[in-house]
Amino acid sequence: MSVPQRTRARLGLLLALGLVVAAVAAGVLWWRTTSSDHPAVVGQSPTAFPAIDRSALDPAQARLVEVLEREFADPGGGPKYAEGLVEPWCADFVSWAMREAGRPLSNPNSGSWRIPGVYTLQEYYAGADRFVPADSGYRPRTGDVLLYGQESQFTQHTNIVLTAANGEVTTIGGNEFGEVRLHRFRVAEVNDVVGYGRF
Repeated sequence: MSVPQRTRARLGLLLALGLVVAAVAAGVLWWRTTSSDHPAVVGQSPTAFPAIDRSALDPAQARLVEVLEREFADPGGGPKYAEGLVEPWCADFVSWAMREAGRPLSNPNSGSWRIPGVYTLQEYYAGADRFVPADSGYRPRTGDVLLYGQESQFTQHTNIVLTAANGEVTTIGGNEFGEVRLHRFRVAEVNDVVGYGRF
């Protein structure tokens, strides 16, 4: 084998080895971004749906909790909650859950039950006189929708309050690391909480 052939063979081998390393790195990155082993955005990320005393809830809250517990046990992907669209789906999840529980929202722009954006979700609650700013001293309750601004640890996001007591909430949200997830945290520890959509 001549020197140029050896050089070409080595270059080919190095190129193939580089491609294998890149494929393994991409596989590890994909696994990490699709794995449910992500740490909590803030506070804790429980792996079991919380025990909620349903006798203390009104019938609409109880229906919503049933829907959310079912979705936590057997979640769909974003398109399920977004009428088949592939898009950021946290507000879609809120809209879908409310409709499934018999409390559909109404998009202020289209009239649809689905509100695909966090800002439009806030507009809906404000227009329905059900928006409460975070600094109002309001104590959230089961079924309320938490709305976060761009500077929060969640970034611009929304999820639903399952339990609330003594400044701590447990929430369920869609599109949290691409999944339906729970978080438990003290509201005061989250930056840029915009407010609540009252159930």
